[in-house]
Amino acid sequence: MSNYHIKHLEEYWQVYRKSVRNPEDFWEEIAEEHFLWRKKWDKVLTWDFKKPEVKWFEGAKLNITENCLDRHLATRADKTAILFEPNDPGEKAQHITYKELHARVSQFANMLKDQGIQQGDRVCIYLPMIPELAISILACARIGAVHSVVFAGFSATALASRINDCDCKMIICSDGSYRGTKTIDLKNIVDEALDNCAGIKKNLVVKRTGNQVNMRKDRDYWVEDLLANAATTCPATIVDAEDPLFILYTSGSTGKPKGMVHTTGGYMVYTAYSFKNVFQYKENDVYWCTADIGWITGHSYIVYGPLANGATTVMFEGVPSYPDYGRFWEIVEKYKVTQFYTAPTAIRALAKEHLDFVEKHDLSSLKVLGTVGEPINEEAWHWYNDHVGKKNNPIVDTWWQTETGGIMISPIPYSTPTIPTFATLPLPGIQPALMDEHGQEIKGNQVEGRLTIKFPWPSMARTIYGNHERYRDTYFSAYDNMYFTGDGARRDAVGYYRITGRVDDVIIVSGHNLGTAPIEDAINEHPAVAESAIVGFPHDIKGNALYGYITLKETGESRRQDNLRKEINQLITDRIGPIAKLDKIQFTNGLPKTRSGKIMRRILRKIASNDTGNMGDTSTLLNPEVVQEIMDNALV
Repeated sequence: MSNYHIKHLEEYWQVYRKSVRNPEDFWEEIAEEHFLWRKKWDKVLTWDFKKPEVKWFEGAKLNITENCLDRHLATRADKTAILFEPNDPGEKAQHITYKELHARVSQFANMLKDQGIQQGDRVCIYLPMIPELAISILACARIGAVHSVVFAGFSATALASRINDCDCKMIICSDGSYRGTKTIDLKNIVDEALDNCAGIKKNLVVKRTGNQVNMRKDRDYWVEDLLANAATTCPATIVDAEDPLFILYTSGSTGKPKGMVHTTGGYMVYTAYSFKNVFQYKENDVYWCTADIGWITGHSYIVYGPLANGATTVMFEGVPSYPDYGRFWEIVEKYKVTQFYTAPTAIRALAKEHLDFVEKHDLSSLKVLGTVGEPINEEAWHWYNDHVGKKNNPIVDTWWQTETGGIMISPIPYSTPTIPTFATLPLPGIQPALMDEHGQEIKGNQVEGRLTIKFPWPSMARTIYGNHERYRDTYFSAYDNMYFTGDGARRDAVGYYRITGRVDDVIIVSGHNLGTAPIEDAINEHPAVAESAIVGFPHDIKGNALYGYITLKETGESRRQDNLRKEINQLITDRIGPIAKLDKIQFTNGLPKTRSGKIMRRILRKIASNDTGNMGDTSTLLNPEVVQEIMDNALV
């Protein structure tokens, strides 16, 4: 029986039972058989959730880039590792082989060393989705430096706060970036950020757009000039399995971002294992995740997971709407993509457009479809299944977090029968539990509660950089000896999990716990609705009542808003019950979202509660201007 590559449901259950009976033996076997180590571990696992402290493969020595690059050279040197598709379809794509990638990473690593970067130094990377982003990440890992990627769309203020929080010594950026028809001046944003970052000694700038930029003497250097003197061979720095690999910031409920620290050995093993199984990757497949490497999805499932398996991974610089809404499907056809992984936000946006954009492209190469970032609503799932997958391709609705490092709950394609909106079953080694408000585990099926994980898994974040107490308080204080995900979930009659949303998105109305996700799913079924977000607001009688922010597909729909309000509440009544009807419905031109597409409900709650005195930092939103518009039209 192969523990590493599960091929059918019976095998999944055999592997899963083994993984929870003897987790250490299970992960030791995976690690030993499928990865390159310079020294074997002294102990597979040490853990204590009270401290909390977790160590996997303690005492082992390795370099993750030897697993992602060097070991493939004997058999895959000429295979495409990264397939770069530029923003402009007229610009030539790049097919970077494993041999070329190894040389470019080694050259970049030598250049970083020449510029004073040493093992353990933190390097901030603020680059668009160009090959240099993946190369700079791997170059840091090559020499034992810790990379901290900041999405190249965050403001100067957000960038500076992240640089300072983890004491970065260097930043790597570009002269600019392309996003559809726009050219963005990234260098200017970095210059503004660095006015408040005393720790940055050097700023290395990649040429991308040819923008005229101001290069400050003794700080700013063109990457191309520095690479000219760097050798293309670089011995890998051997690190400990528990040495930090990267720091990645995620939003906190308090507004201050959390720098999640991921270490090397366990992260490598779990991301590679989960990639292989969730996407059922085979040797000649072409895999494409549309996320940005600025998010954990890009780290785990564009760079490390695919490359550790010797995969061909697509990097796309552009947006799904340029030059038209058929761009994703054009790329799938062009490269014969076999696995396609994207966000429900993107699917909903594409589903609003004419079907011709999908139907004129040959999507017959596809084998697996995936979604990430939030639970996919039923309407979007069916559109994706019917029109992209042609009802032939399983959809893996993956649940995981920046903190978990890798996918935790997901169907295994062609093994797990899928149900729309259900993440289904935990991956091997993952032991979920549902808890009630009194801290007791809820046993059995057809139950709902707060989602926790009972036992450590290799890719979990080890701490919040510089603030272990916050790490403990956020994830390990709610329940004894359990990691609290912050999410609610339902377990159905067969044991499938459906994520119901953040626990703070569960609203108690007249004593009833109402998850916002099912209500939003019902609203989104209305043919006039593009997107919705539900929050609670104080109510004299009910304690809390429901406030709906709803974006319509066509602005012309606003002429019949009163009718729409009645229709939407009738839909909710039909799907969930009258208790879930909305007291207030505000039609909006958009919803405030983070750069990764998540709706900022904290802001919407404040507006609904007429508590707009301190809205916090909105500069990092994708569309900060929509906040004022919503405030101006609020029903308070």
